[in-house]
Amino acid sequence: MQLNDSRDIRAEPAAVWQAILDPGVLRACIPGCQSLTGSVTKGYEAVVKQKVGPVSATFTGLVQLSDIVEGQSVRISGEGKGGVAGFAKGGATVGLEPISEGTRLTYAVEASVGGKIAQLGSRVIDGFAKKMADEFFNRFQQVFESPAEEPSTLPKGQDA
Repeated sequence: MQLNDSRDIRAEPAAVWQAILDPGVLRACIPGCQSLTGSVTKGYEAVVKQKVGPVSATFTGLVQLSDIVEGQSVRISGEGKGGVAGFAKGGATVGLEPISEGTRLTYAVEASVGGKIAQLGSRVIDGFAKKMADEFFNRFQQVFESPAEEPSTLPKGQDA
């Protein structure tokens, strides 16, 4: 499965870059993530609980950041084992580009699975992988654009 998309984030590229390297942000953005420990340089150990169709599993594995071009791009890849459910692995190449409204974040995601999960068929797996990628990047965008942080509007007739 492959997916390419982009998001316009209302934040400066430097802030978006810092967030994408922040383990707390990554943990909050990975759907089903129960724990994420480690560092950018050594990688992260992750525990993620997911349900794919009728199969529910807790995956343990590694998340690595590589191909880092400071402030511009990074590759996030992960591989997890879910016991009898099988395994999942994938990654995303993420790029940042300054735009007038903030930052355009582009991503190319690929994923594959094996074991019992793979028996569900490509339609279910592709749909699940797209949902996971969308959820991750929606959550990441919300780090910067949560409703609580939107500027309040002034009453009519008042200038800032």
